Amino acid sequence: MSRLIVISNRVAVPKARGAAGAQGGLAGALNAALKANGGIWFGWSGQETARFTGSLNVDRHEGVTTATIDLEQQDVDEYYNGYANSTLWPLFHYRIDLTEYEQEFGKGYERVNERFAESVMPLIEPEDTIWVHDYHLMPLGERLRSRGLKNRMGFFLHTPWPPTRLFVSLPFHERLVRALLHYDVLGFQTEEWLESFLHYCRKELGATVDEENCTVELDGRRTLARAYPIGIDYDHFMSHGDSVEARQAFRRLASSTRNRTAMLGVDRLDYSKGLPERLDGIGRFFDSYPERVKDLVFIQIAPPSRADIGSYQTIRAALEQKTGQINGERSDIDLVPIRYVNKGYNTAELFGFYRAAKIGLVTPLRDGMNLVAKEYVAAQDPEDPGVLILSRFAGAALQLTDALLVNPHSPDDVAHHIRQALDMPLEERRARWEKLIVTVREDNVQRWTQNIINDLEGILPEPSTAE
Repeated sequence: MSRLIVISNRVAVPKARGAAGAQGGLAGALNAALKANGGIWFGWSGQETARFTGSLNVDRHEGVTTATIDLEQQDVDEYYNGYANSTLWPLFHYRIDLTEYEQEFGKGYERVNERFAESVMPLIEPEDTIWVHDYHLMPLGERLRSRGLKNRMGFFLHTPWPPTRLFVSLPFHERLVRALLHYDVLGFQTEEWLESFLHYCRKELGATVDEENCTVELDGRRTLARAYPIGIDYDHFMSHGDSVEARQAFRRLASSTRNRTAMLGVDRLDYSKGLPERLDGIGRFFDSYPERVKDLVFIQIAPPSRADIGSYQTIRAALEQKTGQINGERSDIDLVPIRYVNKGYNTAELFGFYRAAKIGLVTPLRDGMNLVAKEYVAAQDPEDPGVLILSRFAGAALQLTDALLVNPHSPDDVAHHIRQALDMPLEERRARWEKLIVTVREDNVQRWTQNIINDLEGILPEPSTAE
């Protein structure tokens, strides 16, 4: 069995034995795969250096080796804050109005991908399998191939892939996709994002696309492109259910609601999550059914994100303003309809909050998958489960079809589904949850990881040209 080399923008360093909260989710799954295959996880350390040297920070823990590099401040500004998060992120989430097309951002992005290739290349052995993650590193495969790398190499995109008409607004869009086609396997979260990518390849590149066999052929190279919907680490997540922290969090939220139904949102503070639009829908609900302000309390947990980027400062200000307006109109001495919490919680605490909330409100404007929706389903009491209201524009909506699917852009639609969830009888709640939990439990992150690795292992590496 070949080693696995995982490459991502940031590296999740395994926690020391006995540390609180063993790793779950994607980090836990990748660490398990690395441990099984004896591999290396490579990426940016998150630290800055005055001058890039390419020197590696190497650590080995419980069979997993991590190797990281430090970047210069200019690299962080242009590659990370710039091209990755101010150009690609908004464009890939269909927010062309927020997309910044700065030439220096593109140069920084290419430069850092070159630095990643230069730094990781000496770590790679001929039989290793390479797995690159996300929009930060799309050109990396081409950069490694240009150095003579023949290994099996895959790439997974954790975000949506935009329609061709939007994507072509990106300068040098063709160069970026041609670079992607140097990978042997390309993974997308859903069939919708995959179809958008294949449409671009066929229409803009003139590539040969075999949809039956999921291949793209261009300039003599063939790439396998498939949808691999990511899941949660179900067993790890459920292991938190009986913890002291989870029980305390459950009691804390349940006792504070004073017999009102708790509706919960948990989102990173990001414009793709549709938080202002969500509050518009909640405001419409209270406007339409003012007497129900005594029946429902909404708790929004929104940890800060990328606070040094202007669009994120704008979203936080809008969220605080709308929360204040709704609360100002609907609050009483002993009643506040919306609680806005600008901080994060650990997995065990979130488990308790999820279980105490009888409605989960997950309404992103666009999302590659959205694992909060799956965590909410997993945390429910089978005897008395809550109701998931889910945006039809989240990748998870294609799997969780027994949720209440909603248009997050429509306040009336959000308000209607809140009322439906609030009044849903126990029998229907159970019937919906029993179907949802099967998908969440079975389509877990371990299955996702293994499916991609199996496809990568099935690719024949390019023949070596060495004598």
